[in-house]
Amino acid sequence: MIIRETHLVPEGVRRARLSDHARTAFESVASRKGVSKAIKRGEIFIDGAVGHSGDWVTAGQTLELADLQQRPPKVYRLPLEVVFEDDHLAVINKPAGIEVSGNKFKTVENALAGSLAPSALPDALPWPRPVHRLDYSTSGLLLIAKTATAQLFLGRAFEERRVRKRYQAVVMGALSAAGAVNEPINGLTARSEYAPIETTPSLRSGNLTLADLSPITGRTHQLRIHMAAIGHPIVGDQKHGEEGNTLKGKGLFLAAVELRFPHPATEREMNATLDTPPKFSALLVRERARWNKFH
Repeated sequence: MIIRETHLVPEGVRRARLSDHARTAFESVASRKGVSKAIKRGEIFIDGAVGHSGDWVTAGQTLELADLQQRPPKVYRLPLEVVFEDDHLAVINKPAGIEVSGNKFKTVENALAGSLAPSALPDALPWPRPVHRLDYSTSGLLLIAKTATAQLFLGRAFEERRVRKRYQAVVMGALSAAGAVNEPINGLTARSEYAPIETTPSLRSGNLTLADLSPITGRTHQLRIHMAAIGHPIVGDQKHGEEGNTLKGKGLFLAAVELRFPHPATEREMNATLDTPPKFSALLVRERARWNKFH
């Protein structure tokens, strides 16, 4: 049996049935139908015991999604930039415009086998698996488990907030100073921190700011929601951005540029980083040139 995903039920979560809570707990079975099938197959466990649809889920419990079938994915031939790799794990640079995993063929998970070396360790997974998610439109660092031990360890590290993430984004307007946003998302506490790096005048938006963003909690679309909430939506955000001013066709200007995490074998802190994405810098240069031309 391979544990695909692990989820620690957070404090403060509303009491819910397993069939309801599991839809937000596991990335690869995020639909009601997918959760129902996984429960019927006996693939979801609560504190090590097989879960049932009507079981109540409470804070502090550990939910695990197992793979009892272990069918290898179809290989999607997409070269991926490998930032770090050993027998336990890998860190890759996820391109924007592709899902991490799911029922589609064109996913990062289906492309991993063509970019990573097989692990030589006894508990090697049949194929490497992502241990967290990035949005379809978001690029950047993605952590991959190559062994069952690493998958379980890293899953718990995320749940226990031992993994620190830093993103860079281009946001609308001028951020004058570092700060934090504490706005609940879907009834759960959520905190994001931000710090401006560079502000550029823009004919379209008045100003654009390249900023560091750090999600202290891990809610879905957290950074996009929080930056929009304080009046600085991320450039290219079609859902949370300003209507008529979302720079259509250029994608979302949000990238995960730093991951700090404990190594599953040694617990030594690892630090993977990326430079500012070239398209971010190009946008700022282009906007400043246009501003200068008309001023």
